[in-house]
Formats: sequence, structure tokens, C-alpha cells
Amino acid sequence: MSGAAVRSCQPSFDEYVGQRRQSLLRAAHALCRDPSLAEDIVQSALERTYVAWPRIRDPRAIDAYVRRAMYHEHIGCWRRGGRGAEVSTPDVSDRRPSAWIETSALSSEERQELWDLVLQLPPRQRTAVVLRYYEDLSEAETALVLGCAVGTVKSNTSRGLAALRTLARAGSGRELDAA
Repeated sequence: MSGAAVRSCQPSFDEYVGQRRQSLLRAAHALCRDPSLAEDIVQSALERTYVAWPRIRDPRAIDAYVRRAMYHEHIGCWRRGGRGAEVSTPDVSDRRPSAWIETSALSSEERQELWDLVLQLPPRQRTAVVLRYYEDLSEAETALVLGCAVGTVKSNTSRGLAALRTLARAGSGRELDAA
């Protein structure tokens, strides 16, 4: 397929934002655990994407570009002083668990418990788990978004899943099924 043919299939920036904004917000919230910061991360990532929009030739690359911008913005916020700061969170009743948790065979209470455990993971493990299982990216796609090797993705994902199992065992006396 030629570059012109691929570009003609590309949605406008406004269409893209309209279609993907809620998904991007959920992913950003999973990264940072703060609804306000998630909004800021998505906004900054979309600003960068808007500037680069004419240069994005393949519409299939748009999501990867935006996710990578979100990840870098999140890391930038963390490096600028977000470490150790208190994070405001909505009431439990206002929380919306991620899509990958919603589609599971778990009860509503179990889904919320699992989501709370995911939020306890260290940032890199949480990011790898969220991108792999929440965003349903392959190891290679996750490595591209994170700007690291596939082996690093595997390691962080494996450690994150092991930590989730340990946290689940400690919290409830039962173990999560192996992924």
C-alpha cells in the first residue's frame, strides 16, 4: 500500500481524539493513579501528537505514538517531583476498573481488589502490566512504547505478575491464576 493510500485512510486529529480519548484517559489513570494528572498526561500527549500529525504517515502508528508520548510525559512528571507526593483518589464508588479487568470472570468486588493490587505495583512493573494486559499490546509493541528491549518488558511483566500474586496471597489468602 502506498504512502498516499495509507494516509487517505487516516482520520482527522479531531476524529481520533473523539474516538480514543476515554481509552487514553483510562490508560493514563492506570499509569499514574491520579485522575487530574491523567488528564494532564493525555492533554500533553495529544498536544505533541497534534504537532506531529502531518508527519504520521501510517494511521496504525497513531496509537503507539500517543502511548509513547503519554509514557514519556508520565516519567517526566515523576522526575519533576511526583515521587512520594500524596495522590488524590476518587471515592471507591467512583472508580472505574480497567477494561481488561471488566471482561474477566471475577465478581465486581474481586475486580476492584485486583485493580487496587495493580495500583500498588512499582511504576515500571505497573506500566508493563497495564500495557500488556490492559492495552493488550504485544511484548514488541510494549517495548516500542517504553523505549526498551523486549527482554526488559518480559522481566518487568513477570515481576509485576509475581508481585500481584504475592499481594493477592497476603491480602486474601488466595492466589491469582497464572496469566
